[in-house]
Amino acid sequence: MIPRRTILLAALAAALPAAAQDKARSPQVGIKGYDPVAYFTEKKPVQGAPANHYDFDETRYLFSSARNRAAFASEPARYEPQFGGLCATGIALGKTVESDPTQWAVVDGKLYVFSSSEARQMAVKDPALLRRAHGSAKR
Repeated sequence: MIPRRTILLAALAAALPAAAQDKARSPQVGIKGYDPVAYFTEKKPVQGAPANHYDFDETRYLFSSARNRAAFASEPARYEPQFGGLCATGIALGKTVESDPTQWAVVDGKLYVFSSSEARQMAVKDPALLRRAHGSAKR
């Protein structure tokens, strides 16, 4: 007779690789877990909750409410951050720079996030910067 503890340990060992694989397949969380819809509806960054997630374009977005999740699911292109959530100013300057989602702007109905308040101010003062970023991103 095989001891119960041995059976439990074998079952646990078999489950661990599967759990690790599932975790490895989970998309990366976008904009550090902030709710992309809240920038439009609440006019501020709001942290999302893992229970309210939606996967789009290989990114997992978190939402502060089921209502925001549903809004995003119905029109992801309307709410998703530009440039995959990277710093828009950095993209315009030919650099890949991680953003700080508390530094943001909605311009012409699109969400942009920036690496710093200085990067945000550069884009606000020079709207051509965002056009350059879109041009750079297409290459």
